[in-house]
Amino acid sequence: MNSIHDNEILSYEVNLRNKKIILNTLTSNTEKKVKVSFTDVYAHSFEDELFGSIILDIEKSTLTKFIESNSELLDQRKNYLWPTIYETTNELLQKLESENISYYIIYSSYGLSGWVLSKDLTITNVTQE
Repeated sequence: MNSIHDNEILSYEVNLRNKKIILNTLTSNTEKKVKVSFTDVYAHSFEDELFGSIILDIEKSTLTKFIESNSELLDQRKNYLWPTIYETTNELLQKLESENISYYIIYSSYGLSGWVLSKDLTITNVTQE
């Protein structure tokens, strides 16, 4: 996997219809473009979007940690059917597990941070044109 440590986020796209999120980034040392793609996105939350946002790291974590870290948000949004219909957080956890969803945490050195629930994450170098 390509490193994204200290990459600047140039832009990002959230494609709701195709369930895809793309972060277009630039390496700090070689100024190469790197694309971070989340596919089969289930839900996401971004905060502190700023010009010049810099990624510290993206970590894959457990779904249990997702439930624990976002309990307040889940309580607030449950009646709005977000991120899906469920009665208990245990039911939500089982649903996410059965659909092979992963929890990715985006850590920031500066600016944008958050998380993505998706089936896959790929990081690829973009060929310069």
